[in-house]
Amino acid sequence: MADRDSSALRPEHPIARSLPHLVEDFGFEHRGAPVAEVVSGVTISSKDVMPGDLYVGLKGARFHGASFAEAAKEAGAVAILTDDEGAELAIDSGLPVIVTPEPRLALGELAAWIYRTREDPPTLFGVTGTNGKTSVAYLLEAILRQLGIVAGISTTAERKIGDETIVSKLTTPEATEIHAMLARMREADVRAAVLEVSAQAITQHRIDGIVFDVVGFTNLTHDHLDDYETMDVYFQAKAELFQPDRARRGVVIVDGEWGSRLAAESRIPLTTISTDPDADAEWTLLIDEERADRTTFTLQGPEHRVLTTSVPLLGRYMAANAALAIVMLVESGFDLDAIAHALNVPHDEDGTEIDDEDFVAGIDVYIPGRAEKVSGERGPIVYIDYGHSPDAFISTLESIRRVTDGRIIMLFGADGDRDPSKREDMGAIAARLSDAVVVTDFHPRSEDPATIRRVLIDAARAAVPDREIHEVADPRAAFRTALSLAEEGDVILYAGPGHEDYHEVAGERIPYSARDDARNALHEHGWL
Repeated sequence: MADRDSSALRPEHPIARSLPHLVEDFGFEHRGAPVAEVVSGVTISSKDVMPGDLYVGLKGARFHGASFAEAAKEAGAVAILTDDEGAELAIDSGLPVIVTPEPRLALGELAAWIYRTREDPPTLFGVTGTNGKTSVAYLLEAILRQLGIVAGISTTAERKIGDETIVSKLTTPEATEIHAMLARMREADVRAAVLEVSAQAITQHRIDGIVFDVVGFTNLTHDHLDDYETMDVYFQAKAELFQPDRARRGVVIVDGEWGSRLAAESRIPLTTISTDPDADAEWTLLIDEERADRTTFTLQGPEHRVLTTSVPLLGRYMAANAALAIVMLVESGFDLDAIAHALNVPHDEDGTEIDDEDFVAGIDVYIPGRAEKVSGERGPIVYIDYGHSPDAFISTLESIRRVTDGRIIMLFGADGDRDPSKREDMGAIAARLSDAVVVTDFHPRSEDPATIRRVLIDAARAAVPDREIHEVADPRAAFRTALSLAEEGDVILYAGPGHEDYHEVAGERIPYSARDDARNALHEHGWL
């Protein structure tokens, strides 16, 4: 396969389609050179153009994509689709110019047409919410694997088809990438695909051209108010996924006010889950046992259906994520008893039962950077987590408190150039729910990192004046400070970086993996 941008998954054997028919079918205007006979792909990145592609030149904040028409032509583009402004920029490239007033609004349907993704699609699952989307996606993929189903997955952390995995750049890819990925999944005989769906993906039309079989909602909490003016506007963006043109069925956790509101306002058939036995929900989640490395739970549903299983993960919130994944599968047509059998009886990769004396019943899942335990059998327990919102802090810290008698040391920072309104709550929650706080830099981007740290520290001190607080700018030094405060049986929660492998400062991405650095520090201290 030709070299391409590492964030794109494309079909190995694309089926060419008639470009003149595309122009006619979509009612586009054509200017300039004659339109080529066929098109085999579509992209919005001039760096990702492959021979036979339609290049889409979108207007950006700094540049118009049509400015790169010449580069797209040299890479093998057969035409450019753009707006009137872009047409003026692209006409001298010699490429046929196809014009529509709002190219972004056409991307999803256009990509679906080019890649034929409506033909024999896999069962499509979409997961949205503020926290837990990535975890639910991985849990869905894991259960499908245990059921013997070939599945693909697209999350904040990675995109995966079979053994091929690439690092994600966005929580949800652009529409052109999603449809290319779905076409690649079809080639790999993928029978189910799981997509993490951000609010931005919905409002920016990245999931256009897709109708999900089942969508799930985890929660809605304080985050992304730099993109959405109010929580209500943020909610409306999420609620759009629960419309008939987006999905066929939905599953909603109704423990919070926003979940209850979504259940009341959804325009598709809906099933609800609650952790409150007295709530008006079809499914009830009961926590049986919480440990530092595993949570056991029972899920009770309509018609006296019951499933008891576990997840090798910290916290009842992870059990709730697992419950959402299980009910989404039931809503897609899987039998609950078949799911229970797959989770609680050992199987090989093809779904055949096997004898395995080391088998531990439950969902066999690994979720990178989500309350991921990176420590060993000795010393403090260390979790690396992606949580970077007030509610995520509460869920994880309260879960840790329930499974440890030791001290909790909380290490965190706050994103620069991202929703500053949540920072004071983050600092206050960290102080209230931990025994010692270490504040460090976390992607300060264009902001002054010292100013970000000061907001977090002031909020922590205001919440708990006598809390032990350390300010250490460098993340590597900060983790070693946290480790120096911990003893056997204590817990360190390093919240923020999760699976990421970089630290963004002043426009530069500096290589940094919190997981790798924590393991190195534990080794230095003789704990690994």
